[in-house]
Amino acid sequence: MAGSIERQRHILDFTLAALLRRKAKNGALLTVYTLIIFILSSVLFFGHALRQQAQGMLRETPEIIVQRTLSGRYHTIPLSYADAIKEIRGVSSVEPRLWGYHYDGNSMANYTIVVPVEDAPPEGSIDIGSGISKVRLANERDVMGFNGFDGTPHGFTIRKVISSESQLVSADLILMSERDYRAFSGIPANHAIDLVLKVRNPKEYTTIAEKITRLLPDTRPIIRNEIQRTYNAVFSWRSGVVLVIFSAAALAFAIFAWDKASGLSAEERREIGILKAVGWETSDVLFMKFWEGVAVSLTAYLAGVSLAYLHVFFTSSCLFTPLLKGWSTLYPEFKLMPSISFGQLTATFLLTVVPYVITTILPSWRAATIDPDAVMR
Repeated sequence: MAGSIERQRHILDFTLAALLRRKAKNGALLTVYTLIIFILSSVLFFGHALRQQAQGMLRETPEIIVQRTLSGRYHTIPLSYADAIKEIRGVSSVEPRLWGYHYDGNSMANYTIVVPVEDAPPEGSIDIGSGISKVRLANERDVMGFNGFDGTPHGFTIRKVISSESQLVSADLILMSERDYRAFSGIPANHAIDLVLKVRNPKEYTTIAEKITRLLPDTRPIIRNEIQRTYNAVFSWRSGVVLVIFSAAALAFAIFAWDKASGLSAEERREIGILKAVGWETSDVLFMKFWEGVAVSLTAYLAGVSLAYLHVFFTSSCLFTPLLKGWSTLYPEFKLMPSISFGQLTATFLLTVVPYVITTILPSWRAATIDPDAVMR
């Protein structure tokens, strides 16, 4: 046993020395290999962490949202609908919501306006997100002006800037009182944007949604699970776009691996022939190539995964930011909480390390089984 371990140690020493003799070639290979693993791991880490953070926030999403539609378009919903829905067995509460969007020509950005249920700003005052504060250079006690639905200018004093820790949901947010909102948006006092429901038994979500549709045919109930599926689909689509970019690099690596599997260079064949001539066995040659593949692939894997971790969780995916922002002007600056799936690490390992090791051993086995004199000639 001790002799076998010592033998493997000597083979490994020789393998590392051989790799260092071909610094330029192996350095270029290691760089490309690391880059591919870095891109793939960054996409997987970012998508998983974003889904985890979104799921945490979506746990606070209303159980059922009821919207009103006319000809497939959203309209405000009469508050009388809330009284009718309260009569449905299983519904514990119905609350109207007031919210909307406002395009600001000064910053060329869309703001989200919400009337909070608790701690609403007093009339004439607003709370703004840190993104709005940044683009409008506005701070507490400053006055911001907006044109209302009828073109009438409205001025609001900033009560506070919402903490930057919640930028993912508040970067473009404006909170205002109900009276200010109705005057600004033109929505009458007997209407709301939508209704949010609480249900006693979560198993009855679908049943209650069907009852609401039958009772009020012009409404559209949206269950919390549907919202979560929509967000997951959006995140998967964005990750898929980045993976398309990655596929070009992956194709180049696949071509390289195939070329490596199809045969060895003249220098490598001559090296194997010399080793066989001085007494190396076929198994020793295969072990040498095995350790060579393991050394290169593990180095690239560890470097690529480590760089991807730093890229996603410490630089907020700076390389993917233009794609992830899309058309957004007020894109939030936030750091994702580190969240890595063991399954992702395993999948990345199996897709990158194992194929390379195999493509390193196969051509070496063919060369090691040929007569040393023929190989050297």
